[in-house]
Amino acid sequence: MVELVILDCDGVLVDSETISVGVLTELVRKAGGDIGDGDAYRLFLGRSMAAVEDILRRDFSLALSPAEIDAIRDETFRRFRARLKPMPGVAQALSRLTARRCVASSSSLERIRLSLSLTGLLEMLEPHIYSAQMVARGKPAPDLFLHAAEEMGVRAEDCVVVEDSPAGIEAARRAGMRAFAFVGGSHAAAAGLETALARLGPELIFSDMAELPGLLAGRPLRTGGRAG
Repeated sequence: MVELVILDCDGVLVDSETISVGVLTELVRKAGGDIGDGDAYRLFLGRSMAAVEDILRRDFSLALSPAEIDAIRDETFRRFRARLKPMPGVAQALSRLTARRCVASSSSLERIRLSLSLTGLLEMLEPHIYSAQMVARGKPAPDLFLHAAEEMGVRAEDCVVVEDSPAGIEAARRAGMRAFAFVGGSHAAAAGLETALARLGPELIFSDMAELPGLLAGRPLRTGGRAG
């Protein structure tokens, strides 16, 4: 029995990863760092801003000032307002879910709410929105998913997590939850997502968000994915 569906935001509900990772890639390149798109997704996908700061400091010797962090946020939000779209099929899927649902994202609450508002999804998901800001450790630690389940009053074993990042799938597995890996975002091919996620043993891998209600009910995949 699936009692709670825990949905990541970026790359699952909204097709944002090409935008947000693009901002970070530009930052690294402007600072003289050598980073390809594949490496950028591997390093940054599914990470909180605090984790991104650590990676930039460790791998590229970039120590960001508060003003620079604000500039990254402002540029990301500017591009979201101009270009952000909901994931194809996600509104249809949410309208057909029979289980309870919540959002658990590495992003800040401000960014999550902006993303969902811009794409018309906020009313379908609030007030059950949880951010890595609420826990001590972000993904791949299980803290955020366990926090969301506790707040929703559901046992971990009765949850399914829908994630697009290796960090998110690992966090779900460590939380003792079932993991559905989604590879339908516009970043999936460049990030090599299907191969990377398959190594982590999710219950299934799928690319059509409209299929989610049927998959939760145990119906087989129709297109673009495979069982784990």
